[in-house]
Amino acid sequence: MNIGSLFSRHARYRPHHLAVVFEDQRLTWLEFNQQINRLANAFSNLGIQKGDKVATILPNCLELLEVYWAVAKIGAVVVPSSTLLLEPAMKTLLNDSDSVLLVTNSEFVEKIDSIKSDLQAIAQDRYILTDYSGQKGYRDYHDLKASATDDEPEDRGINDDDPFNIMYSSGTTGLPKGIVHSHYVRSWYGATFAAAYRMTPESITMHAGAIVFNGAFVDLMPTMYVGATYILLGQFDPVSYIETIEREKVTHVMLVPAQIIAILNAPNFSSKALDSLEMILSLGAPLLKEHKDDLNKRLPGRFYELYGLTEGFVTVLDKEDYAAKPDSVGVPPPFFEMKILDQSGNEVPAGEVGEICGKGPILMPGYYKRLDLTESAIVDGWLHSGDLGYVDDDGFLYLVDRMKDMIISGGVNVYPRDIEEIVAQHPEVQEVAVLGIPHEKWGETPVAAVILHKPGSVTAEALRDWINARVAAKFQRVHDVAIMADFPRNVAGKTLKRIMRDNYK
Repeated sequence: MNIGSLFSRHARYRPHHLAVVFEDQRLTWLEFNQQINRLANAFSNLGIQKGDKVATILPNCLELLEVYWAVAKIGAVVVPSSTLLLEPAMKTLLNDSDSVLLVTNSEFVEKIDSIKSDLQAIAQDRYILTDYSGQKGYRDYHDLKASATDDEPEDRGINDDDPFNIMYSSGTTGLPKGIVHSHYVRSWYGATFAAAYRMTPESITMHAGAIVFNGAFVDLMPTMYVGATYILLGQFDPVSYIETIEREKVTHVMLVPAQIIAILNAPNFSSKALDSLEMILSLGAPLLKEHKDDLNKRLPGRFYELYGLTEGFVTVLDKEDYAAKPDSVGVPPPFFEMKILDQSGNEVPAGEVGEICGKGPILMPGYYKRLDLTESAIVDGWLHSGDLGYVDDDGFLYLVDRMKDMIISGGVNVYPRDIEEIVAQHPEVQEVAVLGIPHEKWGETPVAAVILHKPGSVTAEALRDWINARVAAKFQRVHDVAIMADFPRNVAGKTLKRIMRDNYK
């Protein structure tokens, strides 16, 4: 099973159907497959072998999609990297992933040049720019493609278990955590979500979020699976987003809550303009019920909600179940299983809160080079989510809290511990707790609560600036610092972040 074969298949059986749109570029399946093949053969000409890691640092663009599928066809492994990473984290990720080739653009040349001498596996002729204009030490992406044929790449014996990608957790200041997905897993992404969304070959999907994060594959893979049309936007703007839906007759969209709220408040919002939509999928953070109700009132019968982990478990609230279960995040898809466990590992009855555990065909093989983390996350075949929830008598899941206190800001997973490790390095900080507080635009934003060794030794503003100058990525920058005399704690002395979050002003 090679997910790259999807493109060969669609090129043969629906060659003239529109496959992908980015800005003024519109390619049929035949044209798209030819471009993918050229890049795959160009990578092979550079000596890229099955299992080699190919990293990207690119914003949304057609070239990024081509890299994904070219890598799949030759059995290499793509490592998508966030464009928001700062140099130290960029270096750590590229080294930890064992990447041997990097595809990027001129926006990142200065950063990459500053860390090139510390990159362990990328040869000098394997830095490629999609917008090359003579930069020393880089090769031209489009010249490389032009020098290769558009023939189907030779069969490299790719099977179900071969890895397709490594998706890194958003924070990489400590030990990186790369989540591996195989061709089998991504194939099931396609089949599972295409069925869940009622997607057909005539569907038109539009995506505005960064496609380097795993959430993008939740609508990308089913679109590729059925051979529908995928419209990729460079960025999200609610006015132009609505205009594009109306112009292109888009049927399926996936949005984080902040984007849904922005669309509902856009000056050009109208139910008529969005009449073509058959699915509006919310994911990445809880959407408040008032916004759900507003959306369903103005665009009825289209709302889906997804709860899931990159490690490989999901539930989906179907549009037909929303009216009866508006506060639920749905049920596991076919061939998935779920149970709620107490602290002793025993399954709890309906209505009782416990840890959400699940398994199914999209379960990751593991964390890259981190057997210890894999064994703690997957126990007896069950993925332990670290999230708290309960099921009702009908088996529908309800989220209660995140045991891991993960912050989801603008659809990006932000891990508090990564920020806490930085804050703790300040000489005046005795103790720190980072938590997410509601934010109108981003959904959540990080705030650092600290206890100082000596009261008054540093101001909150100075400490905030110090932290933000040292975090690995822009989305880890703290919105505020709260200096406290002590933290609320339970009887065991554990910090109660939920109370701190509720009391934050």
